[in-house]
Amino acid sequence: MFRIGNGYDVHRLVAGRSLVLCGVEIPHSSGLDGHSDADVAVHAIIDALLGALALGDIGQWFPDDDPKWRDADSMEMLKTVRHHKNFSGSSLVNLDITIIAQEPKLTSFIPQMRHNLAAVFNCPVDAISVKATTTERLGFCGRGEGIATMASLLMRQ
Repeated sequence: MFRIGNGYDVHRLVAGRSLVLCGVEIPHSSGLDGHSDADVAVHAIIDALLGALALGDIGQWFPDDDPKWRDADSMEMLKTVRHHKNFSGSSLVNLDITIIAQEPKLTSFIPQMRHNLAAVFNCPVDAISVKATTTERLGFCGRGEGIATMASLLMRQ
């Protein structure tokens, strides 16, 4: 059986935080605000993964009022979901994410992002697509106020 999942997340950019996307620290004057490390890309992937198997959402698994997840590494959160017993016997067919950010430019970081995600899913790198786009300076992403990510994935059970 095949299962499709979609995820979306957004976080505000603030001074004094690191900018982490798909487990890669990106040099930038601002970072993403959130309870964990606020890796907006991984959060969208977690929601897509949970959605594919009808297991709720990231807020149910990692509540933002639980001190256990304060400043948590989102890649570790993704590993927690991926290795949960409910995913036994399932595998990723492909993952496609789009990171929406006016800046910084992300092209040079995408190969490492793909590698990091392929390692978590134990799949070939060519099963992982990471794209970045701007909003031509429109909306909160275009004004540099935040970063959003959309994720879609196909799982085989």
